[in-house]
Amino acid sequence: MRFLLTLAPLFLSVMLLQLSSGGVGPLDALSGLALGFSRGQIGLLGSAHFLGFFVGCWWAPRLMGRVGHSRAFAAFTAMGAIGILAHALIHDPWFWALFRVASGLCVAGCYTVIEGWLMARSTKETRGRVTGLYRIADMGASLSAQLMIGVLEPASYVSYNVLALLCCATLIPLTLSNAPQPAMSSAPRLRPMLSWECSPLATVAVVVSALSGATFRMIGPIYGQEVGLDAQQIAWFLALFILGGALVQYPVGLLADRFDRRWVLTGISVATILSCIATALTATTPQAALVNAFVFGMASFPVYSVAAAHAHDFAGDDQRVELSAALLFFYAVGAIVAPYLASVLITAFGPNALFAMVAAGHLGLLAFTLGRMRVRPAAVRTRYVWSPRTSFVIGRLTRRGRTPRD
Repeated sequence: MRFLLTLAPLFLSVMLLQLSSGGVGPLDALSGLALGFSRGQIGLLGSAHFLGFFVGCWWAPRLMGRVGHSRAFAAFTAMGAIGILAHALIHDPWFWALFRVASGLCVAGCYTVIEGWLMARSTKETRGRVTGLYRIADMGASLSAQLMIGVLEPASYVSYNVLALLCCATLIPLTLSNAPQPAMSSAPRLRPMLSWECSPLATVAVVVSALSGATFRMIGPIYGQEVGLDAQQIAWFLALFILGGALVQYPVGLLADRFDRRWVLTGISVATILSCIATALTATTPQAALVNAFVFGMASFPVYSVAAAHAHDFAGDDQRVELSAALLFFYAVGAIVAPYLASVLITAFGPNALFAMVAAGHLGLLAFTLGRMRVRPAAVRTRYVWSPRTSFVIGRLTRRGRTPRD
């Protein structure tokens, strides 16, 4: 307990960062609607965020190696605060997109610093508890960030200032901690094709994961307004998606450890397709939309973790960190494209086009999964590990949990 308490400043910084960054995307969507931005321009904001996220994942370990953890964290936090505050200066979608790149850089950079610090402080004996508390802090703050949207007025100077204050506050716990700054280990090499070499199926699956998860969180407010939800209901709509995904991680992990992971991915894709169809047919009332969001989160959220576990089944211990980076690379690529594509489809075909796009992606994943099962035998399974999509160094924090099963 004494050791875990020494990590409390890091967990508090994670929570404050998630409260800030997790609220920017939905607030931007609602603000864009209030200001008359087109659906495509709002989708561009989400894509710009993930462009910055991708660049930040690549750049952050290198910056940490040059200036250290604390200075790198301060630099990325400053970028995030600037990106949020700039929204109040000019109400222009292209201007906002530029500064959403800065917000994405902040998220990737700060998570890289925190996860690198946690990795350096934890040992084989404590890593499981550290990772568990990290998940609780991250997911709990993510839920709270979505609920904040119900009380933040769209396109308001005050609303963006609140998020900027939270972003600045992330500096306080980490910089005032008296824990020694860890030595920087070598940054993982970015080898995208390692993911394809280990598992083409996992590579396709993480792209499809971005198609559902990243799109829903960035474009969900547009869908919510289109089907008649108010701001408070949109906040619950987004929060229930995350809550459903969090609750199902453990039971899905049990299934993924017991059965061929490809069958688990098949089941997830089928469940997601059925959830999309049900949403398209029944989302005529706010209550139905909220229930559908919860079910959709349960169905689609575990894709990334199951896909990552499947890829690690074919990797050696010396490849795990770089494989995690490669998987996150493909997730980021999908997340850059998907929000803009979804917004264009909603403009052309209406709100149900969002779930039609997700269903089409999972239908393709289902076909690809069944095809791969015919050409490759099942692997010796490593233990299932919940994989947050936060930074390239997360592979170091979770790799000790991926021991081969007995």
